[in-house]
Amino acid sequence: MKLEWTMSLPVEPGLLSLMQIAADQAARAEGLALPCGAAVRFCGDEEIRTLNAQYRGVDRATDVLSFPAIGWRKGITAGKDPARLKRHFDPEEGCCFLGDVVISLDHLRDQARQFGHSEAREAAYLLVHSLCHLMGYDHMEEEEKTVMREKEEEILSAVGVTREGKAAVSDETLLALARDAMTRSYSPYSHYPVGAALLAADGRVFQGCNIENASFGATICAERTAMVKAVSEGARQFETIAIATRDTPGWPCGICRQFMSEFSPDIRVLVTWGDGKYIEEGRLSTLLPHQFELKE
Repeated sequence: MKLEWTMSLPVEPGLLSLMQIAADQAARAEGLALPCGAAVRFCGDEEIRTLNAQYRGVDRATDVLSFPAIGWRKGITAGKDPARLKRHFDPEEGCCFLGDVVISLDHLRDQARQFGHSEAREAAYLLVHSLCHLMGYDHMEEEEKTVMREKEEEILSAVGVTREGKAAVSDETLLALARDAMTRSYSPYSHYPVGAALLAADGRVFQGCNIENASFGATICAERTAMVKAVSEGARQFETIAIATRDTPGWPCGICRQFMSEFSPDIRVLVTWGDGKYIEEGRLSTLLPHQFELKE
């Protein structure tokens, strides 16, 4: 899911990464027929109190506000109404805009302390709760509330959000994120799209796709795209990388093996192709038993 972030206060990158994982899982769990997106704004209690008073007539701060852009029929959520979703598809953005989410960092931090879990876990919950609203769920009536709570738990459980807030990302989720990244491949010359999802030791996940170039030598593989993004964001240790291709197994090339060994010489490597039923697993130390090293 495409998330557009705006922030009036600084936010930890790891928190945003976990929220993105949760948002992507929300789209999969709902079975959205088209790519979707939402705008997410972080602010303080003062700003969200103003918005709450202006739009809901409630003059107090709250944790999160949801502003759906699509009017769903009662009891019919986004996954069950692909025709309505299609009418809101924006070809320029390449997705359907579901609406706006506003989160108070002040409330988020207070509630994390109150419930005894991390800010990242609280942020993931607040975003999932809001996205459910944007997709047509509600909790005004007891029956609706039960359905919405079940959907929230389904999403959060799938990404393995613990009370500590770290996403114990399952292999299934990581492989799904790699397949998702593959859809953004720029491969007009080889016509061989590749996607990668890299799980850092701190719980963040970084996606990458292969980006080709007419000079060929300037092409960058999906694995290196993901790792460059991760390293540029401060990650240095990695647990698992999932690699997705379309028709045949796409084990990492020699350059990517050497590149990954610079940071995690024994990283787990998952490979998926086709419809995802066939998955192989190995260790980078097996794929590259004698990596090049500079000795002091």
